[in-house]
Amino acid sequence: MVGTEFFGNFDLASAAIWMFWIFFALLVFYLQTENMREGYPLQDEEGNAAPNQGPFPVPKDKTFILPDGRGELTVPSGQRGDRDNLALEQSSVAAGSPYIPTGNPMTDGVGPASWAPRHDHPELDAHGHVKIKPLSKLPDFAFSAGRDPRGLIVMAGDGEVIGRCIDMWVDVPEQLVRFLTIDLNPEGSGETRLLPINFCRIKGDHVKVRALYGAHFADIPGIKSDEQVTLLEEEKIMAYYGGGTLYADPSRSEPLL
Repeated sequence: MVGTEFFGNFDLASAAIWMFWIFFALLVFYLQTENMREGYPLQDEEGNAAPNQGPFPVPKDKTFILPDGRGELTVPSGQRGDRDNLALEQSSVAAGSPYIPTGNPMTDGVGPASWAPRHDHPELDAHGHVKIKPLSKLPDFAFSAGRDPRGLIVMAGDGEVIGRCIDMWVDVPEQLVRFLTIDLNPEGSGETRLLPINFCRIKGDHVKVRALYGAHFADIPGIKSDEQVTLLEEEKIMAYYGGGTLYADPSRSEPLL
């Protein structure tokens, strides 16, 4: 009988450990393939399919229903390719040699100024409300501690005064300042740009921006609305300031020794 002949010589402990290892291997395979829904298949520096794609296959398409009525997203198919033909050229034919910008790297979005094509809509909180808003549009918020930058002049890394801070953008659920609004021409056009709070230092009588020089502020990517900033706009603004830390002055690209 099966009950006496099979289980009499069957090692349940061995079966349990083997079932665990099989389950664990399948779990690793599943998690790794799910992790490959963005950025795959891999490409080499020339934009061609990389010869070594790794031991795991690219997963089949899966469609996700996005929250807040923002449609559907199917991955990994339809990988965005709008960053093709970047303004870069390889400094040598040797594999792994660095790429050199061929245009204006800060506006071309290469090197430390590179950005990812995020969705062109604002980030929302758990309740579907826009997260980052200007303080002037938030009647329930008020500045309570620290140095209020509003009204202070903004000084670039070369010492040029390029405008004045007129507002702050607040991450509402986190209650943190994310951006400052700079009026580039307080006496005339009122042209404004956003300044990430982590790229400035608020002094007693001015706001210092080391990353950029005075000539660079006019080319800071703008925003479409004065009440919200989209994920793509955030990405491009942060990338522009990040690029300035290397490209604003040619001497920053030179070796220190």
